[in-house]
Amino acid sequence: MSTHNLEDMGCGTSSVKDTRSEQVLKAALVIQNWYRGYSTRLKARQRYALTIFQSIEYADEQGQLQLSNFFSFMLENYAHIHEKDPEIVARLFGSTLQDYKDRQDYVAFVDVPNSYNGPRLQFPLTFTDIDLLVDAFKQQQILHARYVLEVLFETKKVLKQMPNFTHVKTSPSKEITICGDLHGKLDDLLLIFYKNGLPSGSNSYIFNGDFVDRGRNSIEILMILFVSFLVYPNDLHLNRGNHEDFMMNLRYGFTKEILCKYKIHGKQILQILEDVYTWLPIGTIIDNEILVIHGGISESTDLNLLHRVERHKMKSVLMPPTPLDGDPDTNVKKKKFNATIVPGEVKTSASHSEQLTKHEWEQVIDILWSDPRGKRGCYPNTSRGGGCYFGPDITSKVLNRYQLKMLIRSHECKPEGYEICHDGKVITIFSASNYYEEGSNRGAYIKLSSGMAPRFFQYQVTRTTCLRPLYQRVNAIESSAIRILRERIIARKTDLIHAFQLQDRSKSGKLSMSQWAFSMENTLGLNLPWRSLSSRLVTTDTNGDINYMSSFQDIHIQKPVKELPHWAEREPMGRKTGAIVCRGDEKVRAERREAQSTLIETLYRYRSDLQIIFNVIDSDHSGLISVEEFRSMWKLFNSHYNIHIDDFQIDELAERMDLNKDGSIDFNEFLKAFHVVHKLDKLNKSGSGLA
Repeated sequence: MSTHNLEDMGCGTSSVKDTRSEQVLKAALVIQNWYRGYSTRLKARQRYALTIFQSIEYADEQGQLQLSNFFSFMLENYAHIHEKDPEIVARLFGSTLQDYKDRQDYVAFVDVPNSYNGPRLQFPLTFTDIDLLVDAFKQQQILHARYVLEVLFETKKVLKQMPNFTHVKTSPSKEITICGDLHGKLDDLLLIFYKNGLPSGSNSYIFNGDFVDRGRNSIEILMILFVSFLVYPNDLHLNRGNHEDFMMNLRYGFTKEILCKYKIHGKQILQILEDVYTWLPIGTIIDNEILVIHGGISESTDLNLLHRVERHKMKSVLMPPTPLDGDPDTNVKKKKFNATIVPGEVKTSASHSEQLTKHEWEQVIDILWSDPRGKRGCYPNTSRGGGCYFGPDITSKVLNRYQLKMLIRSHECKPEGYEICHDGKVITIFSASNYYEEGSNRGAYIKLSSGMAPRFFQYQVTRTTCLRPLYQRVNAIESSAIRILRERIIARKTDLIHAFQLQDRSKSGKLSMSQWAFSMENTLGLNLPWRSLSSRLVTTDTNGDINYMSSFQDIHIQKPVKELPHWAEREPMGRKTGAIVCRGDEKVRAERREAQSTLIETLYRYRSDLQIIFNVIDSDHSGLISVEEFRSMWKLFNSHYNIHIDDFQIDELAERMDLNKDGSIDFNEFLKAFHVVHKLDKLNKSGSGLA
């Protein structure tokens, strides 16, 4: 073979290798681009799911704040409420009653039996008691009611000596750890202690509010934090959040948790807790440079006033000051602010008024409920219904006014557990991982020391040793989000159908995508990307038009059949019994069916509000109210919320709810009977039954 041929063969081999390498590189780039696109789509789905969760959460909080107006309305309109039940007035508006919250009245008569094998606390408390509680709660033991009451009374006694803002110092050798919302998630607190150590004289903590509600272990978290606070009052600091509030607890689960775990002494525990909440400090200032509060600020935030305000008068952040017994409505004009913060002990002497002024109340609401936004200025927090949105200019203005450098706050779930905004001047820290659903978000805490940049530590509690793949986590989060969104949709079915029909002028049963999205947002007000979500909520035809009744497919509200009135069986109004029913009555029947659907949807939609109202009336936590109280309250609710339900429907509903015909209604059981049934649930139950 010639040299020329060998060279040709060599060149050919090199050319083939180059071609193959090029093909491999192209394939790798194709796979890489595909994966990037796939990952981006997954993250977009996760982001949409979190948006759904957050929008519905904030809408619920908005509804909760609207209840405050109802209670003011109730006080004005509920006949002789002062004479009939002055305890309701005291509970809602903080008016003075005889001080029944005496320690001996609660603790002295609660014995710990020899059969109790849970943790036994020794007063005065020591570090050993913190260890004891942590170990006991890991084993799911319940702390006896006597110890709970003792801890609450001791905590209140120490808190009463504290100022509104705790001032703490750090050094390069002494850091402080800041934790955000825990919301009853004990596993997150235990994981923080595992990674970062238990509180001690050399390991300081700030817990920035929202210790309770939503999770299953709020009382366990409170006990660990309060016992730690009593052992290390100078090294563990507690700020009040918007959920340290008995009205919030009624809606979001903590009240129910207490009454379930402490069936005999739950009422007493709840009464003392209401008091303890009011004495929690409302903020912490680190090294005179960093402000730590639960929510945020507004353009009118006055830290000097907030240092002086009598915080224990804030019974519930949901109850605005209401003039009682002729008290004038104090509407304080805004004053000019000083350039420095003036620390001061809170006043504990008796005051002429048992309430904050309206201006003071608004100041506290702002720091507990506000959220930062990228837009400049200060404007109403329409999502939550309370506090404000504050922009980067407001942050700079308030921090400069009080010679501060940074604001650390919580109050908002963040996918990574924390978020930095406003040019690094605002940090949000959130410590409850898996807040909405397993895998929905990470938790985090911050470590700070003088002269050092904040350090962030992230984590995520998981039941498994190996984290599930991203696509599985996103599928689970998305399914859960769509599920609660569909429940929101079915609760407004009648309103949505009316909105759809207004757009559907040709009565085709179909709408364009933009018409459907407009109707959904205009009715539900959730500020969601409806176009992007449409594929999970409705069916479309080949032209892209939406069959709008498919918005309600495979889902309905399960009602307590025995309890609900059967108006369809009643004679048409104005017709004598026994009259012949003609086809003209079909319209009447249709109207009755619509009225019944409206009532069912209304009861389902407002069931949380109604449960709170009835729980407030039910001051002895018996779970029962009289039929007459039910009628009176519902008619007031009907009037205040502008709900179009006829009085005869309310009367008959009350009669049906009085199952024993003893004049009392178990409203909790009745309202729990309303729930949404998904077709998938039925299929799963059928499948498991066949198996």
